[in-house]
Amino acid sequence: MILSGTEQETPVRTVAPLPLAGLVDEYLRMLQVERRSSDHTVRAYRRELIDFASYMAERQASVGSVSQIEHLHIRAYLGTLLERGLSKASTARALAAIRSWFKWLARTGQVEQNVASLVATPRLPKHLPRVPSIEQMNRVVDSVGDDAASWPARDKAILELLYGCGIRNAELTGLNLDDIHWANEAILVRGKGQKQRLVPLGDAAAQALRAYQCERAARLAAKSEVKSPANQGVSKGTRSTPALFVSLQLRGLDKPAGEARLTTRSVGRIVKRVAILRGLSADVHPHTLRHAFGTHLLEEGADLRAIQELLGHERLSTTQRYTQLTTSQLEAVYDRTHPRAR
Repeated sequence: MILSGTEQETPVRTVAPLPLAGLVDEYLRMLQVERRSSDHTVRAYRRELIDFASYMAERQASVGSVSQIEHLHIRAYLGTLLERGLSKASTARALAAIRSWFKWLARTGQVEQNVASLVATPRLPKHLPRVPSIEQMNRVVDSVGDDAASWPARDKAILELLYGCGIRNAELTGLNLDDIHWANEAILVRGKGQKQRLVPLGDAAAQALRAYQCERAARLAAKSEVKSPANQGVSKGTRSTPALFVSLQLRGLDKPAGEARLTTRSVGRIVKRVAILRGLSADVHPHTLRHAFGTHLLEEGADLRAIQELLGHERLSTTQRYTQLTTSQLEAVYDRTHPRAR
């Protein structure tokens, strides 16, 4: 039957179903090109979404296209993650990736609505990370020596920047030599989403960096001396890398585009080794030093919004979670600063 006038219906625009893996790849390309998300974020989203796509192919084979996925499928997937032994925090991260993907799918017309938004986030336990005291942190940073570090000058500079500047592990390993602005006594940090910020460089951190850079230059110069049978000991050109923090053996520097850049995993091992040998708990990691940075600033009376800028947080609520004060400390700050308390 043909309808006329106001009864005639507008043809519904249909989107040809694509394999889930193809839609995942398309979404990840958007993250890289349009949003300029970090490599770490893209890898994490790829891992979560590919796992979800594999689950749908194996356990929900009757679903033929992404438009047929319902919130019950996503809820069932989260249940399988918990059955595997994943924590609620890990399950919540997986849901966040799926929600973001479905939001993009809805915006591009692949699905009618973001069904993932109908799935509740697993209730996470509210707990604050244990933060070492100011005295403990000073003892750890001041005592980096041969017994606790494979390259003491480098590892001391790493600890000074993590605790003295409050930067993330990925931000630290991403630093280049020209990111140190000596004249302004600051470092240029590239945070999440390629956002940049200048962070003050304290005297202790600056001193540690200068000492490390001298040793770094010496190691690179020694690496550049390549011996050949016909020309023993002749320099083949100075080896260089933009990376501020490099690996002990400068592995990869000889390869095309090789930087010998220190990895976040290596930084984690360095921090944990020094911390444990100096009496801190085994659960200390680079982010612990970032928590300590914010907490200790707040303890000493720093403004919360200033700490937010230093940490590079988009929301103040995030900064509040990164810092922790006891009731007695809050009372001391109040007594010292409020005009009606004196």
